[in-house]
Amino acid sequence: MVFDSVHLLLECLMSTLSTPPCLDLQITGHVARITFNNPAARNAMTWPMYEELKRICDSLATNSDIRVVIFRGAGDKAFVSGSDIQQFVDLKEDEAYEIAVDNIFISLQELPMPTIAIIEGLAVGSGLLMATSCDFRISTPEARFGIPVAKTLGNCLSPSNLAWISAHLGIPTVKKMLLTAELIKAPQLLDSGFLYQLAEAADITAAGDALAEKLAALAPITQKASKLALTRLINHNLPNCTDLMRETYNSIDFREGVNAFLEGRPPKWQGK
Repeated sequence: MVFDSVHLLLECLMSTLSTPPCLDLQITGHVARITFNNPAARNAMTWPMYEELKRICDSLATNSDIRVVIFRGAGDKAFVSGSDIQQFVDLKEDEAYEIAVDNIFISLQELPMPTIAIIEGLAVGSGLLMATSCDFRISTPEARFGIPVAKTLGNCLSPSNLAWISAHLGIPTVKKMLLTAELIKAPQLLDSGFLYQLAEAADITAAGDALAEKLAALAPITQKASKLALTRLINHNLPNCTDLMRETYNSIDFREGVNAFLEGRPPKWQGK
C-alpha cells in the first residue's frame, strides 16, 4: 500500500465523546510519524494496536520514499506504558504472548530506514522494548524507563527481547530493571548512549525533527545495510527458552499478578 501525505486514524473511529485506542500515521515528505494514541491508559497497547503496528511497519518497509520514521506517544504522560493487562486474562497458550510480541517487534527492528522514539513520561514494559527497537531515542529529562514485571504481572521476556535490550542497555542495567523492578531516570541513560539526546518538553518535537532531517539527507542504502546487519548480529543463534517462558506463564504467580493488577491490589507471590 502506498501512503500519501495524509493523516490516517487506523483501527478506530473518531466520536464526539471519546477516541478508542489506535495508532495515528502521518506522512509528510520523507518522514513518517506514528503516534500511539491511548492517552487515557498512558498509551497501553491493545492487541489491535499491536497488529496495526506490525501492518504499518511492514507497509513502510516497502515504501522507498520514506527515509525516517518517528514514533511517539499521545500526550505527555507516556511513550507507551506497556500492554493492556486485560488481554492477559484469557491467555491460554503458555508463551504465546511473547512469541506474538517478538513477531511485532521484529517488524519494527527490521525497518530499513532509521527510526526515532520521542519519549515523554513512561517507557515501560513493551514501551521500553519498542523504544529500544528504534535506532535513536530522544527524551525529556523526567522520562523513566523500566520493565517492572517482578512487581506487577510476574511474567517474563523472550530471549529475543532480552538479547535486544541487553545489547542496547547492558546486562547490569537490564538486571537492575528486571530483578529490582526499578524505573531508571533519563539522565542516567544519556552517558551510556542509550539516549541520543535530552530535550525539554517544549523543545522535544524540534529536536526530533532536526535529527530526522539529518538522517534523511544521508545514504539510505548504507543506513539500511548498517542497521540490518547489526540487527542480525543481535538476533543470531538465540537459545531456546521455551521451558522458562512456559513455566512463567503457566504459574500461579502470573495469574495472581494479572488478577491483582486488575483489582488494584498488591500481588501475593507464592513462587509457584
